[in-house]
Parts: sequence; structure tokens; C-alpha cells
Amino acid sequence: MKSIDLNCDLGEWRAPDGAEKDAQIMPFITSCNVACGGHIGDKESMKRTIETAKHNLVGIGAHPGYPDRDNFGRIVMNISSGELKNSLKKQISELVNLLEKAGEPLHHVKPHGALYNHAARDALTSKVILEAIRESGVQVPLYAQQGTVFSRLAEDFGFEVVCEVFADRAYEDDLSLRSRTLEGAILHKKEEVLAQIEQMVLNEEVITFSGNRLPIVAQTICLHSDTEGSIYLAKEIHEFLKSKDVAIVRA
Repeated sequence: MKSIDLNCDLGEWRAPDGAEKDAQIMPFITSCNVACGGHIGDKESMKRTIETAKHNLVGIGAHPGYPDRDNFGRIVMNISSGELKNSLKKQISELVNLLEKAGEPLHHVKPHGALYNHAARDALTSKVILEAIRESGVQVPLYAQQGTVFSRLAEDFGFEVVCEVFADRAYEDDLSLRSRTLEGAILHKKEEVLAQIEQMVLNEEVITFSGNRLPIVAQTICLHSDTEGSIYLAKEIHEFLKSKDVAIVRA
């Protein structure tokens, strides 16, 4: 029987009703990536997301990113390695401190946005992230795409890597995510999302934007909470996988 973890980037809201949106997604996922003050988020949003995740038995991961709220961490930032490392350590530590107060463990770490994508191909950025995680004193799995620079170096650093795929993003022929600035980068129609998930989870392949079929390893599926219709999609993905006898379990 196949199994899969469902994760979602949460705690990324700017208004109080964002917490309610997160709460509606939470019953359909098994792990969440909590924004911890870099690209967005603060102590209040982290505390509320932790409480909701705890209530729903959802694994809680740190989602640190470039300290760039103006661009939501989705542009590679011109920042020194030292500044980046210190920011990432602060972000992770703030979430860990709140988790300890809530009596919950840190489940995983997943870099956010441009940091995630840049580290996938850049060794220096990967090393800075990995050193920041290690120096934060946490030894948890890392969510990353298979075969990237980041995932390979993470294993060299002694971290377990959980291979991540994306429900709502198109892929290029090198298995990188299609840039959000390009047409067709984001999938939000139910039929597109479910077709891609079926290919990745059941057939262990992905159809790229150009139409090529490539093998892919899927251990956790990400749905972005800011994708149009994310609450509806989370429920549809959950029900679709159950209908295909795929066990939905925490990674």
C-alpha cells in the first residue's frame, strides 16, 4: 500500500481571518510548514498555528526564508552568508521556543520560496542553511526535492531528507519548479492538481510543462496555502488519495 505525507505552508497570513483559513486546511494535511518571521509571520501567528496543528495532530515544521517581507521571500536576496545564517537561526529558534512552551516537538525544517529554490542548485546557499539548522541544535528531517544540491548536501551533513513534490506547481525538464513569473507556473484547477498528484504518487513520474515524462520520488506533497482555492483543494486531494487506497500519514 502506498503512503504519502501532505504538507502545507501555513501561518503566512496578514489578517486575522488568515488563521481561520489555516484551520480549515489543517484537518486534511499531516504536516505543516510554519512561517517563522523571515518572509512573514510573528509570535502570534506562530502560536496560533501551533495550537491549531496540535489540535489536529499535524506535524509542525519550521519554514524559514529570506528576511524579505516586501517580496514575501520569493526573490533571491543580496545578503551575506553571515547575515543569512543569523536570520535563519533566529527564525528557527523562535519557533522551537514556542513549540517547547506548547509541549510539541519540531517535526521538520523546510526552507521557503526563493531560498528553497536557490539552495536546490547553489552549494554555498545550501551550506549556510544546513549550518544554521545544525547550529540551532535541531536534528530533524528536511523537506527537499530529490537529487538537488541541497538534498545531497543535507545527507552529507547527516540529515534525513524527505522527498517533496508540489501539487500546485508546474515542473521544468530539469525538475525545477517553473518560475512564478511565467505562464502556467501555478496549478489551481482541481483536475490539473489531481492529475499531477496521480502521476507523481501512483505512477512515480511527472509530466513537465513541455510535456516530457520524468521519474520523480514523492514522499510528501506540498500545497501552498496562498494558491487560489487552497481550502477546497486540500479536501479534494485528501479524498482523492484515499479513494486510490493511498495511506495519508505523517512523514
